Formats: sequence, structure tokens, C-alpha cells
Amino acid sequence: MGEYGVVPGQRVAIIWDSSSPVEALKDLVDKIQALVGANNRVSVENVNQLSQSHRESSFDVVLSGVVPGSTAQHSAEVLAEIARILKPGGRVLLKEPVVTESGNNSRIKTAAKLPTALTLSGLVEVKELQKEALTPEEAQSVQEHLGYQGSDLLIVQIEGRKPNFEVGSSSQLKLSFAKKPGPSGKPSVDPATAKLWMLSANDMNDEEMDLLDSDELLDSEDLKKPDPSSLRAPSCKEMGKKKACKNCTCGLAEELEQEKKSLQPKSACGNCYLGDAFRCASCPYLGMPAFKPGEKILLKENQLHDA
Repeated sequence: MGEYGVVPGQRVAIIWDSSSPVEALKDLVDKIQALVGANNRVSVENVNQLSQSHRESSFDVVLSGVVPGSTAQHSAEVLAEIARILKPGGRVLLKEPVVTESGNNSRIKTAAKLPTALTLSGLVEVKELQKEALTPEEAQSVQEHLGYQGSDLLIVQIEGRKPNFEVGSSSQLKLSFAKKPGPSGKPSVDPATAKLWMLSANDMNDEEMDLLDSDELLDSEDLKKPDPSSLRAPSCKEMGKKKACKNCTCGLAEELEQEKKSLQPKSACGNCYLGDAFRCASCPYLGMPAFKPGEKILLKENQLHDA
């Protein structure tokens, strides 16, 4: 594998920022172009234009901050864009100045937080390759672009890989579950458990086996015949209802039906159905034609009042 882990035929992206010296950037591009061995396979991109420059899964290798003299800082957004433009299984190599201990400068990460930042961006197999002191040019670049005056800075070279699947991809999980018995199937029984509840013919002759008569488990109270009245469900009347239930079984429905029949007008002479010639002077059926016994007759309200 060549320098920076680049091999012929790969697509490589070189990311630069305002701290990258122009001549050093040109030399790096020429060196990488010679390693890949083909034209138009090296792309040079500004760190602020990543989201607008390339489609996802475009590059095999991304180099960021590796320009000599560069002091690029990689935010969470930049790392996420690097992971986006990498092909599945692609590799990223970056360099970034870090502080040995956390201080008041929130722009510069500590050596422990940089690998964590790569992992949170979606990269795997993150490992630190090199940690060294800053060159005079890099120290001056930190002061100019980051405004940091401390002397506890180191330059860290670190790499990571994109997982071998695309962001948002899906795969069917092969899960094995125990087969459940069907509606008619019997549940499986542990043989050891079933043996505890088995009673064979030999057990009946075993002197150590105690058998109980089921009748001995009943006392005198259990053998008493219950009072039939205590078994009857409470009637609708006892429950304070004035109307019978839909499926009345207590007799209230029949009782109310008998009351309705008793309220119907009854013939005093029994000859009302024969016609006016056989009716009394006060008969409510006067003026009506003869009818059959038991036939339902509707009387007008004025006829009942006249009667």
C-alpha cells in the first residue's frame, strides 16, 4: 500500500481549509495523483463545500488536514459529510491539532475526544496512528487561525473506516423462534414433570403410598342440601324494577300481562259480539257491526265517554 494508504485505481478526495498552504497543497495533489495512476481520480475540496460538491458514496479514500502546515479542525458536521461521501468500506485519514488537557478553548479537541468524534459520526475501526509535537509552521498557523497561545498542543494522525453498508440501507434479520403449538395442538410437557404426576398400578400396592378417599374431604356442612329459595335469582320486583327485563325469567312479565288483560273492558251480558239487537242500552259497542268472539275491537274515545 502506498503512502497515505492510497493504491492505484482508487478515487481520492483531499480536503483543505484556509490554514492549508497553497504550495504544499499542490505538492500533495501531485503526489496522490501519481499514486492512483489515472487522471480525474483526485478531487480537491474545500472543507466548507463538502455538502454541495459530491454525491454520497463517491470516494474510496478521504484525506483531510494532511497538507503540511495545515491546522484544520473537524467539527461534527464536517465528519458527518466525510462519512457521507465515503464509499462503504472506504477509509478516512486526517490530522488535527489537539490539546493534552481540556481547557477554556472549546474549538480545539483533546486527544481523547477526537476518536470519539469520529465514532459518533458513523465511522468504525477508529485508531490513532501517530501523535507528535507541532512544527514551527504548524504552531504559527494555530496562533493565526485558531487564536491559541498555549504550548500543550500535539498533532494527531488518526484513521477510520465507513461500515460496509450504506446509510439508510436495510437487511432482513434471520431470527429463530420456537414453534408454538397450533390451536388444536397440545402444549409440550416436560417428561420429568409429567412423571411426577403419573400413577401406575404398582403404586396402588405400595405400602408407603397414601391414598385419600375424596368423600373424607367433605364435612357435614358440605353434605347439606341447599334451600331452593337461596338458589333462585332475585326477581325484577325485588330489585326495584317496574318493568320486566327483556328475557324475564322471574314471572314479572307474565304478571304484567295478566294485569293488562284484567284492565280490558268485559261484556256484562256476553252478547256484545252478536250485534245491536242483542246489546244493552249502555253497551259501548252500540252502532258497531257484529264481530267474532275474541276479535280485537277498537273503540273511539267519544264512544267510551258516551257509554
